[in-house]
Amino acid sequence: MSTNFKAHDMAEQQIAELDKQLLRRKLRITESPCDIKASVGQRELKAFCSNDYLGLANHPKLVSAIAEGANLYGVGSGASHLISGHSIAHDLLEKKLATFESRYIPNARALFFSTGYLANMSAITSLTRLAEQGEASIYSAKLNHASLIDGVRLASAQTKAMVTLFDHQNLDSLENGLKQDTRPLKLIVLDGVFSMDGDIAPIEKLLHIAEQYDALLMVDDAHGFGVLGKQGHGILEQSQVHSERIIYIGTLGKAAGVSGAFICAAAPFIEWLIQKGRPYIYSTAAPPAIAHTLLTCLELIEGAEGARRRKQLSQLIEIWRDEMTFSIWKKTASSTPIQPVILGSNANALTVAKLLDEAGYWIPAIRPPTVPVGSSRLRITFSAKHSVDDLRELMKTLRIIEQKIEGAP
Repeated sequence: MSTNFKAHDMAEQQIAELDKQLLRRKLRITESPCDIKASVGQRELKAFCSNDYLGLANHPKLVSAIAEGANLYGVGSGASHLISGHSIAHDLLEKKLATFESRYIPNARALFFSTGYLANMSAITSLTRLAEQGEASIYSAKLNHASLIDGVRLASAQTKAMVTLFDHQNLDSLENGLKQDTRPLKLIVLDGVFSMDGDIAPIEKLLHIAEQYDALLMVDDAHGFGVLGKQGHGILEQSQVHSERIIYIGTLGKAAGVSGAFICAAAPFIEWLIQKGRPYIYSTAAPPAIAHTLLTCLELIEGAEGARRRKQLSQLIEIWRDEMTFSIWKKTASSTPIQPVILGSNANALTVAKLLDEAGYWIPAIRPPTVPVGSSRLRITFSAKHSVDDLRELMKTLRIIEQKIEGAP
């Protein structure tokens, strides 16, 4: 069969260009469960790169729960939620999730999605449709996750909503834009914890601005749910905010260790999403066994075991912040399990990631477009299953690698 056609040639040329820029990404196949040690290519690597912050992805209670869920409900849902795919397991999970966040969102309901990407796309595109064409404004943080960026782009294309970018660390531009905005629907969109820097959004200040200028506040707490707050309820618990203006997105495949995501908001907004959320309406529902498993997961997060695991994370974060120093690299002061080490160029990041791999560590290089040009980095993430000794060994290895690079001709 001939492969001599234009699209094929264009693909090869574009991939070659990515190679030149050191931006080509490659898959690595794991041969073991998600854990702090990963079997990759018949080697065991110490993993400091997953989002399994509480170390629940291979928890025996969750392994048992998914087997139980499969026995009860089978392995597939068979249809979208609005056809025949909405199981009692989904319903029970949504009610439990609404209870989780009801202290911070009055009259709360929750809606379960297969992925956080679908949840974000559905929320942004549906909420902007509450207004007439061109009568909505979206204020999006510059460093938002790709799913939020894509949701904003699609909503803008569909509804002609005006889009304004703002710096989440300096809210002056956000407030100045809202002051002059006369559109009836205004939506502020941002991450709760920014995934590549680990910093936490100032939710109390943002809510105050939203109330002052009659805007909705949508928070994607993908990296905060399960980690932040005394009971792991996320950024809303940590900030102790309370408002029907909040549209909360929680991810269930990171600290929760399983899969899926949810939107929690005041009941009228959730009902509108059911009616108009195209990603929700036209996607096959996640397997009920996943929802069944997540019920057990929520008990772990909220209970004594979740508290113990968050305490272990806090200890690791404190040691890293207090003791890890670099001479030529830069680290940011994050109070979350996400700890970036800024290396600058793509070449630097790939070199350090390769040296770590040779030393038995799995910490991939993060490059544009995931992060801004010139800020390629290591994104080190902690799990509650990491011990203090694990962390100190990593710190020692990083110091050796930095000295080696610093002393290279």
